[in-house]
Amino acid sequence: MVMADKKEGKINSVGIILDGNRRWAKANGLPSLEGHRRGYNKLRELSDWTEEKGIEYVTVYAFSTENWNRSKEEVMYLMDLFRILLKKDLPEFHKKGKRLRFIGDLKRLAPDLQEGIKKAEELTKNNTRGTLCACISYGGRGEIVNATREMIKKGMKPEDVTEESFIKNLYAPDIPDPELIIRTGGEMRLSNFLTWQSIYSEFFFPKKFWPEFEKEDFFAILEEFATRKRNHGK
Repeated sequence: MVMADKKEGKINSVGIILDGNRRWAKANGLPSLEGHRRGYNKLRELSDWTEEKGIEYVTVYAFSTENWNRSKEEVMYLMDLFRILLKKDLPEFHKKGKRLRFIGDLKRLAPDLQEGIKKAEELTKNNTRGTLCACISYGGRGEIVNATREMIKKGMKPEDVTEESFIKNLYAPDIPDPELIIRTGGEMRLSNFLTWQSIYSEFFFPKKFWPEFEKEDFFAILEEFATRKRNHGK
């Protein structure tokens, strides 16, 4: 893991739980689906914020395995937002030089979404101006179970199982563990996000809902992060 530049508040990898879309909509007298739309628009801004601060990787919790239990209407709307990303907005991300990654139990997605994800990852794989990794149909425990299954399939012996070999079987072993994780909306829990990768992450729980979260809020968190002492058990 690349450590932070404490003098400038720069870090290499950030995780964000995009929480509070529905509560923001309710507080503003709007349908919950409008909250998700505003939240998606904010995500598009986020990639510019991270580039401005030189952050190479940002992993966002867009749709959890538990989110499949929401109403059919809401799930369908969220899937349509992913389609907008993969079709309408993909050229913009590509033009900006962003690499797109998607992790989770993607087999649960509709065939057109699975195909769109493959095309988006292939199109942007050589881009070098930052990686946006979207967790879709994702659960941290599920990722650990899946990695274990992959190792069993490969016929690995118990003595060959190490932290290093385990990491190689996670969804995205090339993406560094997040140095900090932000959850908007005031809730103070990870909710099955990056269970393996978050062991040494610094946590921030701003009360603002995701649609109202601004660049200044993000930069303020980076400044506070730079003041924290991280010993990693030493």
